[in-house]
Amino acid sequence: MSAEGREPQQASTAHGKKAWSPNHSTFSTNMAALIARAKKIRKEPLKTLAHLMDEDWLHESWKRLRKGASAGIDAMSAQDYAATLDDNVNNLRQKLLSGNYKALPVKRVYIPKSDGKQRPLGLPTVEDKIAQNAVGLILTAIYEQDFLPSSYGFRPGRNAHQAVEGVKAAIAQGKVSWVLDVDIQSFFDTLNHDWLAKFVGHRIADKRLLRLIQRWLKAGVMEEGKVTRSSSGSPQGGVISPILANIYLHYVLDIWVDKIVKPRMKGEIYSFRYADDILFCFQLQRDALKFQRALNKRLEKFGLKLNQEKTKLCRFGRYAKKNAALNQERRATFNFLGFTFYNGISRSGKYRTGCRTQSKRLSAAMNRVTVWCKDNRHQAVAWQARYLNAVLRGHYYYYGVTGNFPSVSAFYRHMVEVWRRYLSKRSQRAKLSWEKFNKMLESYPLIKPHLPKSIYV
Repeated sequence: MSAEGREPQQASTAHGKKAWSPNHSTFSTNMAALIARAKKIRKEPLKTLAHLMDEDWLHESWKRLRKGASAGIDAMSAQDYAATLDDNVNNLRQKLLSGNYKALPVKRVYIPKSDGKQRPLGLPTVEDKIAQNAVGLILTAIYEQDFLPSSYGFRPGRNAHQAVEGVKAAIAQGKVSWVLDVDIQSFFDTLNHDWLAKFVGHRIADKRLLRLIQRWLKAGVMEEGKVTRSSSGSPQGGVISPILANIYLHYVLDIWVDKIVKPRMKGEIYSFRYADDILFCFQLQRDALKFQRALNKRLEKFGLKLNQEKTKLCRFGRYAKKNAALNQERRATFNFLGFTFYNGISRSGKYRTGCRTQSKRLSAAMNRVTVWCKDNRHQAVAWQARYLNAVLRGHYYYYGVTGNFPSVSAFYRHMVEVWRRYLSKRSQRAKLSWEKFNKMLESYPLIKPHLPKSIYV
């Protein structure tokens, strides 16, 4: 039976009222059928997709949302929405299928950056996030059949560590001598709506889905009661923004590099993209320079622009030290996904590509810990220890890659020092000595620096 004709499962509540009971197997079945359909039909766009967003699909979308974010302009939190979840999901489904759904503007707030500046943050409503995630699941199922291996960001089964290891392997095993670190200026703010519609239209022909995407793109931003709309950019804070960004750059960059650029290169070329964080590795300098000129024109065609100050071409690889000396150049490094890559030597004397935490990222992480310890120094020690260990686990998980133990250890030492410093300021009495602090750590230990093996899975 089709998803449209199937009777929903129901369960009794304590009040005798029938409540919706999500059926994960139904969602999985529909998802598997959609994936099979996307694999089979490639030469024409897919129709009749909106009906997939039934109660099971929307419940799954809700389940996958992060529930801790602040409320949007309707002031409804995830907890408020969950109080009458079944009714809310059913109402959302009716609006989506009838065409009465309206995307609300995103609430704009600002959070402080480590350099003292303010970073804008977009807060969509809970209902918009559920709807966006539901459509995002459909887009992901379809476009995962098309996306290329060079794309790593916001894709199931792919992550930043795989991109980092891929870069290291390409440089160590290939004939790489030049690296181009690409920065697209304000990508998420300048993404062209008309081009995006054309790209999505290559694979999607369901008018209801296309209208929903257009509504989110044009919903605008509300700040201090005033709504500002734009003809470019992806939905701020929207859960659908990553997949839309991947679709855009899939057509603008990935396919172009794979099908057009690579066959015309004289030497080797490797590409790595995590959302709009992009890196290219070349064997020959003339290929790199030729590509950089072509890339400028390619991006301009689609309403994008290189940030010339942050885009960097540098000599790199196993012969970089020798060639840099011959050309009286400084030994170069480059940054990618929060890591600084450098040319190194293994214990056996062989070349290796090393990477350490980017200094800017490490400083920002240390500053956040300092501010937190200062602001929360009067809280219970056990509570502080739990939070700080959660921070350490996250830091070790992301930055704990081979060769980065010194940076990871530096972060741990900083945390130990600032925690002791601000615990010493809890009262006017004598400062907490290192002897007493170390004794306290026996009861409330902080996780020691380590490199988690799980990140390589």
